[in-house]
Amino acid sequence: MVSAEKLLAGKRIVVTRAPEQAQDLVRALERLGAEVILLPMVAFAPPQDSGPLDRALRGLSGFDWVLFTSQNAVRFFSRRMSELGLERNPPHSAAPRMAAVGSATAAAVAKEGFHVDYVARNTTGESLARELRSSLVGRKALLPRSDRADARLPAALRESGADVSEVIAYRTAAPEALDPAIVARIRGGEVDVIAFASPSAFHNLSAAMGSNSELVALSTHVRFAAIGSSTARAMREAGVAVEIEASEASAAGLARAVAKYYESRAATTTARRP
Repeated sequence: MVSAEKLLAGKRIVVTRAPEQAQDLVRALERLGAEVILLPMVAFAPPQDSGPLDRALRGLSGFDWVLFTSQNAVRFFSRRMSELGLERNPPHSAAPRMAAVGSATAAAVAKEGFHVDYVARNTTGESLARELRSSLVGRKALLPRSDRADARLPAALRESGADVSEVIAYRTAAPEALDPAIVARIRGGEVDVIAFASPSAFHNLSAAMGSNSELVALSTHVRFAAIGSSTARAMREAGVAVEIEASEASAAGLARAVAKYYESRAATTTARRP
């Protein structure tokens, strides 16, 4: 019988996060007994034109709120502030309030030395817009984002009455090369789970496979896991079966979701035995 601490013993789990972001998830899965296979499907870089971000940062006191939806947005926002030599903690009257989607993003904001004024109870940008609705009416909000972010969140914020300024804080790109041996294992169905933390990672793997239909077919016998609803939605829209979805958009949340899935399957198998 597998112990509660090793629910994922013998499971081969592909983690598609960038190396600088993957370690918490790798450790969480390995503690549960999994064999983790790292196949980074995204890479991150500063924007090609930093002008809009620089102007927003230099005029930060003109905003009422800064809204962070990812740890990457926090990292590149903070890095550029340092490169420009901008004061991290201006007088309180000149500092905008800061909000984050999810505990992991909030922790990243705090780690960079900013005060976190609000953390969304639900881990989607649209939830943040709903929860802050009364505080956003007539307020100026800065939204630092990826160049691949979709229009749902700014639309929701504007519907809440906010004056939203979107700026590209970082670019999301495909990795320069993939390990062919790992790709071959995936193609052969020699893994149990493929975990995605962003729509970009999924779309990049689909492009690397050369056909979305290959991932659709693969999802019939390999479990696809997603951090958060936006990633799961992108995968399902592409026709892929998503059997594991973490309600909490964090490494710990995804590890728990994978473990819960296999614990439930084990319980069902045991119940069916005569």
